[in-house]
Amino acid sequence: MHGLAALLFPAVLMLFAMGMDKLQARVDRVSVSNDEVDEFIDRTGSQNAGKPPHGSAPAELHELRFHRFDHDSATSDHAASPQRAS
Repeated sequence: MHGLAALLFPAVLMLFAMGMDKLQARVDRVSVSNDEVDEFIDRTGSQNAGKPPHGSAPAELHELRFHRFDHDSATSDHAASPQRAS
């Protein structure tokens, strides 16, 4: 059994590598080039690139923090219950 696995493993590995190479070639063919990305950035304006949004982030973070703590308290109640999920 080990001999069969030792013979088949290299063949399966080669088939996997060839399949991934074909997939990468297909993705590279349909992907966006660096020139197109540069053109898009120039068209949309690079003055706002890298700057955080003004004023909206703290409110969104507060909302996420509220949901996180609310979710944690709900899961701790379920963890304390004697019933198992399975």
